[in-house]
Amino acid sequence: MEQAIRFLLSNFTLTLFGVGLVASLVALLRHPRPWGRATLVEALLSWFLFFSLGISFLYNFIMHVFFSETAAAFIGWQTSPFQKEVGFASLGFSVVGFMAFKGSTGMRLAALVGPACFLWGAAAGHAMQMVEAHNYAPGNAGVIFYTDILLPVFGLVLLGMRRRVETITGTGMPRPAFP
Repeated sequence: MEQAIRFLLSNFTLTLFGVGLVASLVALLRHPRPWGRATLVEALLSWFLFFSLGISFLYNFIMHVFFSETAAAFIGWQTSPFQKEVGFASLGFSVVGFMAFKGSTGMRLAALVGPACFLWGAAAGHAMQMVEAHNYAPGNAGVIFYTDILLPVFGLVLLGMRRRVETITGTGMPRPAFP
């Protein structure tokens, strides 16, 4: 059990992505059928924003600011004052993620683009660390490396799908009564 908890917390980006998918399913099950594409996309996008941005970046803030030695060791770093800066940047992304949960399309785009730049930059940094420093620590070369690349893609694709549904209907897409 301890190993399972350690795995879930160490791979929090994947864990929270999964929690967001489950929350989407629960929200959909509570919503009247039939579910149209708009309803499905809205459920996935809103809970993705809540968990993969809001909660995930809040967790990252807490780890880098209050448990900086643990976070640094997991990534394969030495403890650095820059960790606090990463932590507070994560807090900002978290707040915007929560705001975007039920926000406008523009708010959601902003909530996705900022973290995408951060995460893709982090992925590039992880890759450089793997090549130059042979840093294959789990927090550098593990699940976090792949989620740094793929989570922004998933969020931006969902936002694009939502926008496409709005364009097809010719009006703003109504928001289902989630949660």
